[in-house]
Amino acid sequence: MSIDGRFWLRAAALTGGAGLLCAATPAFAQAADGLSRAVNEIGGDGRPLSLSLQILVLMSLLTVLPSLLLMMTSFTRIIIVLSILRHALGLQQTPPNQVLVGLSLFLSLFVMQPVISEVNRVAIEPYGQEQIDIGEAVSRSGDALHGFMMKQTRKTDLMMFAKIARAPAYASPKDVPFSILLPAFVTSELKTAFQIGFLIFLPFLVIDLIVASALMSLGMMMLSPTIISMPFKLLLFVLVDGWALTMGSLAASFGT
Repeated sequence: MSIDGRFWLRAAALTGGAGLLCAATPAFAQAADGLSRAVNEIGGDGRPLSLSLQILVLMSLLTVLPSLLLMMTSFTRIIIVLSILRHALGLQQTPPNQVLVGLSLFLSLFVMQPVISEVNRVAIEPYGQEQIDIGEAVSRSGDALHGFMMKQTRKTDLMMFAKIARAPAYASPKDVPFSILLPAFVTSELKTAFQIGFLIFLPFLVIDLIVASALMSLGMMMLSPTIISMPFKLLLFVLVDGWALTMGSLAASFGT
C-alpha cells in the first residue's frame, strides 16, 4: 500500500482529527505535500515504505492530536465545567477522571458534528473522488474549523492578541490567522467555562452555608459540614435531573 496524501487525510479522518490536523497551521497544505513526497521517496528509488513503517510514522504523527483536541474544539470548556461540578458536589473522585474525560469527549463529538460533517462534505469526499488535490482539501478543512472557532471567540480577546502581535486590521473574520485565533479561542473558552462553573457552584454553596450555620447553632463545631451537606447536594442534583441539565446546557452554549 502506497503512502500518499490520501492515506494521511483518511487516516486522520478515521481518528476523528481530520479537520483539526488540517487546520493546525496556515502552511500545513505545503507541509502535507512535502511530507507525502518525502515518505514516498524515503524507501529509495521512489518506492514506498513497508506497511509496518507506514504505521510507525502515522502513530508518531498522532501524538499531536491530543493537544489539537484540547485546544481547538469544545473539549476544553466541557471538561472544566464537569470538573467544577464534581468539586461543587463535594466529591473527590466520583465520577472518576476517566468517566469525565469520556463524557467530555463524546459531548465534544456531538458539538463538533456539524463541523466534522462540513469537513467531510467539502474536503474529504471530493478528495477521495480525486476532484481536488491535498492542498485544497486541507484549505477547505481549515476554513470549516476556523468558522467554528470564530463563532466561539470573543471580539475583545481577538483584539487583545492582534494588538500584542501588532497585526493590521482584518477586513473580515476569515482573514484572522490561526496564530491569533487559537490563543484568543482558548482564552474565550476558559472564561466561558469558569462563568458556567460559577453559576453551577452557587446553589451548592448555599447548601453548604445553610448546613454549616445549622451545625454551628447546634454546637456541633467538630463535625465537618461537608459530611452532612453532601447527601443534600446529591439529592438536589438528582431531583432536578442535574446531569441532563448540565450536558444539555453545555451543548446549547455552543449554539449561542
